[in-house]
Amino acid sequence: MGKRIVLTGGGTAGHVTPNLALVPELRARGYEILYIGSYKGIEKELITKAGISYKAISSGKLRRYFDLKNFTDPFRVIRGYFQSRKIMKEFKPDVVFSKGGFVAVPVTFAAKKLGIPVIAHESDMTPGLANKLSAPSAVKICCNFPETLKFLPKEKAVFTGTPIRSELLKGDRKKGLELCGFDEEKPVLLVIGGSLGAVHINDQVRAVLDELLKDFQIIHICGKGNLDESLSNKQGYIQFEYVDKELKDLFAAADIMVSRAGANAISEILALRKPNLLIPLSKEASRGDQILNAGSFRKQGFSAVLMEEDMNDESFLKAVHELWEHRDKYIEAMQSSPASDGVGLICGLIEDVCA
Repeated sequence: MGKRIVLTGGGTAGHVTPNLALVPELRARGYEILYIGSYKGIEKELITKAGISYKAISSGKLRRYFDLKNFTDPFRVIRGYFQSRKIMKEFKPDVVFSKGGFVAVPVTFAAKKLGIPVIAHESDMTPGLANKLSAPSAVKICCNFPETLKFLPKEKAVFTGTPIRSELLKGDRKKGLELCGFDEEKPVLLVIGGSLGAVHINDQVRAVLDELLKDFQIIHICGKGNLDESLSNKQGYIQFEYVDKELKDLFAAADIMVSRAGANAISEILALRKPNLLIPLSKEASRGDQILNAGSFRKQGFSAVLMEEDMNDESFLKAVHELWEHRDKYIEAMQSSPASDGVGLICGLIEDVCA
């Protein structure tokens, strides 16, 4: 019988895309792959679309604030634990790789109970609640930032970076420009707000759109349901709700980028060496991990940063134009710090625990 692995993680695309990045290499190494995710999370759509076997379990969110669902969700997690045990008893994996998100918690608990080694991965600077809960079940915990090592058990922590989908590095600039109806005359600004979009960034871009269009052509990936139909025929501006296969070509077409500071997004930007302005999600809307991520990239010289609370028409336009003016400085910094081979390092760890 060949080697078998369970991949898990979900809730946002950020918990799924690193798993997808591992799949080609795992298949090349002879692994049979099963993905365990939630019934309705974004992971189900992304994984089944990629042709990977998928099993759904019950999962609940673990909140740090009061919500009536806090009384029912623990029962969903318990149900998910028993479902995970049943699935893994039938599949008999050699190892579980967990990318985090709350669906991963019952899976990692069940794996430990069954004596199946777990490798977890933390993309953000500080571990999230789901990964904190999963940590005792893991034999190794991979991380994306060197600063994260101090937050993890020393004997388990490994700095690997984040696995990046190899196809993202194979984009065609000409194809990207043609897809957008753009030319080579003006530089291209790519605005991307994460899988769910970023309403504040969307609004800000559109508020100063005419001013931006004087100097840039703009690709705007705005998230599902966030298209502005009144701008659909605007010369030099194109909107997408979500981009899949064409993303590599849009990345190749981009000269500079504006992005949220999610760990996977900035890892991809670093691998692509794109000068970028990061606008991290505010502490009011998150646990502050994006602020830490952006701070690390600014410190290393990879990114310019504009805090959401400081963002207005004037500051946004100034930040974009300064990014363009100093783009070579950012490219040089990123080139001097080659992105880790996250896929190779993590697959090596997986092989080690299966040996």
